[in-house]
Order: sequence, then structure tokens, then C-alpha cells
Amino acid sequence: MKNIFTPFAMAVVTALLFVLMLVVNEWMFASLIFTQGANWIYLPAGVRLLCTLLFAEAGAAGLFIGAWLTGFFYFFPGDGWRSFSGAIVATLAPYGMYCVARRYMGLSRSLASLTPKRLLWLGLIYALANGSVYQAWMVFRGQGMDLERFLVTIWGDFSGTLIVLYAFKAVLMLLPGPGDRHGLK
Repeated sequence: MKNIFTPFAMAVVTALLFVLMLVVNEWMFASLIFTQGANWIYLPAGVRLLCTLLFAEAGAAGLFIGAWLTGFFYFFPGDGWRSFSGAIVATLAPYGMYCVARRYMGLSRSLASLTPKRLLWLGLIYALANGSVYQAWMVFRGQGMDLERFLVTIWGDFSGTLIVLYAFKAVLMLLPGPGDRHGLK
């Protein structure tokens, strides 16, 4: 029987990281907010992609929960439908990129094959996909196409994703490998 606690823990960690990164982003980059939902640097975008790459469906579930909670209690207080639909939109592109990366980029569960060049491409493709999904949602909601907001969203997602992914990659490089533990090489 499969351990149900592990995916649950992954979802909880993802939701917490997403909310924490949102708080950090608003604290560190408050002056770089273009408009609500479009920032010049958006670190939560990086958490979205990283957690779906690491945790697959559990990461997507955690993103959905984190996005819904922040939508319902912070961005759109009491507006359940807007928070729910926004959470779906926030989860679509990162989970889609997880599927694309696994299938077409040969990324393994360990993410060992994430080279700096692949991180750059993955971040760019993800930012374009996320910005497009978000803009389509805005058009669907009757807010129309806003090219400037669309471009800022793409740039903010791209820059935030690169910061998070490269920071994660740097931390992994500093950690001892499996053979380095206990003095083994």
C-alpha cells in the first residue's frame, strides 16, 4: 500500500512555500509591483514551477490550495469563485510545464539533468505559458487584452522563476552528494 502521508506532506510544503514566497515577494519587491497580479519580479512563479517539478501532482495540489487560500483571504476576500478560478489558472501552467519537461526535456524525478541552460529555457517557456494562461483568463473574465500587463507578467514570472530555480540549484550544489556523507567519496 502506498504511503498517503508523503504526497500530503508534499502538498502542504508546496502550499506553505508558495504563501511564504508571496509574503517575501511583497516585502522585498513592493516597489516593483506593476499592478495587482503583474510584478516585475514574481518569486512565487518560481515556487510554482519548482514544486511541480519536484512533487508532480502533489505539488500541483499544494499550489492550488496555496493559491486558493491567498486568493480567498488576501487578494479577493470572500470571493470564492474568483479565488477558485484563480487557483486553477495559477496551477495550469506549472503543471503543464512539468508534463512537458518530463516528456520532451527528459527531466528525471531527481532533477539531476537540470543544467543551467535547461533552467533558462524551462523558465522562459514557463513564463510565456503562465503569462498566456493568465492573460486568457483575464480576457475570459471580460477585462480584455492588456499587452503591457501581459509582458510585465511574463518578465516577472521569468525573473522570479530564474531567481528561485538558480538559488535552488546553488543550494543543491553546496550540499554533499550521496557518496560525500560520512566522509565517503
